[in-house]
Amino acid sequence: MRLGFSRAPAWRRWTLITAAGALAVAAAAAAGSPGGASAAAHTAAAGGPREYSCPILPASNPLNQDISHAPVDPNSAEYIAAIGASGHLHADFGTDPSYGIPYTVVGPHQPRVPIRFTEYGEESNPGPYPVPPNAPVEGAGEEGDRHVLVLQKGTCKLYELYGARRSGAGWEAGSGAVFNLRSNALRPEGWTSADAAGLPIFPLLVRYPEVRSGQIDHALRVTVESTQRGYIHPATHYASDSSDPSLPPMGLRLRLNANFSLAGYHGQALVVLRALKRYGLIVADNGSSWYITGAPDPRWNNEDLNQLKSVPGSAFQAVQSGPILHRG
Repeated sequence: MRLGFSRAPAWRRWTLITAAGALAVAAAAAAGSPGGASAAAHTAAAGGPREYSCPILPASNPLNQDISHAPVDPNSAEYIAAIGASGHLHADFGTDPSYGIPYTVVGPHQPRVPIRFTEYGEESNPGPYPVPPNAPVEGAGEEGDRHVLVLQKGTCKLYELYGARRSGAGWEAGSGAVFNLRSNALRPEGWTSADAAGLPIFPLLVRYPEVRSGQIDHALRVTVESTQRGYIHPATHYASDSSDPSLPPMGLRLRLNANFSLAGYHGQALVVLRALKRYGLIVADNGSSWYITGAPDPRWNNEDLNQLKSVPGSAFQAVQSGPILHRG
C-alpha cells in the first residue's frame, strides 16, 4: 500500500492505493502524422477534444462520451449520500500555481531521460520519458502527490508521473504511465497509473484554452473522500480496502441533474457546469469530496470559478457506465 497526500486550499487529501500484482503491458500503437507547432483550436464534440494537433483520446473514448441520457445507477442515492449530498463543488485550480495539476507540452524530438521508479515500478511503463528538466511539478515544489504531466506533440503520447522529483540526469517517481492519445487502450487490469484509478490525468483536467473556447467536450476529474474496493472501466485500479457497497467505486460517473437551473451562472463557471450536465465527473482519486481538478493558469478568474461553490452534491446523480470490477 502507499499513503500519500497532495496540497489543496486549506486541506490535505490522503490517497490509499492498494498494490496489485504485475501483469504484462500491452504494446501501444504509435501511428499518425506529426503534430503542429502550436495548440489547435478546440473542436466540436463530434470530433472529440483536440489540442496541440493531437486528439485528446478518440471521440469514441468513454471519457469523451455524452452521458446526459445515461440511465441512473440504482445505487445513485447511496453514492451521493456517501460522497456528501450537502457538500458543494470546489474548483481545485486557479491562478495560484500551487493549486491544480500543471502540464507541459514538448515537441517530438524532446530528449528522453531515465525514470527511476521508487514504489510501483511493476505497474509502471518503463522509461525513458521525454520529461524536460524544468517540467512543472504539482504543488509548485511542495510536498504532496507531485504529479508531472507531459504531452508530446507529433507522437501524441502522454507521459504522467506520480511523486516525481529530479534525480541526476532524469527523474524518480513513485509510478508512471504512458498513454497513446490516439488509442482507447486501457491500463492492464489492477494497475494504477499516476492516478489512483489507473486513469490518465491530463484528458480529465479543466484546462483554460477549452474553457475560453466556450465548450468542454469530456468528463472532468473529481476526488471523493472515501471509495470502495472496486472500479468501473475505463478505471483499472481501486484505492480502498472497504467492501461497503454504498461507497462509490473508482471510475463512477456523476452527472449534474438536467433540471438544475444554470440561471445566474456566468463566464468560466457556466462552461464547467454545462459540461457537467453533458459529460459529468469521473471519480479518479480519494481526497476532499466534490473537488474538481484543473490546470493552474494565470488567466483563470478565481472569483468567477467560486460560483461553483454554490452547487450542492444533491444536484448530482450517479449514472450507469459498466459493472464494478474487483480484480487486482
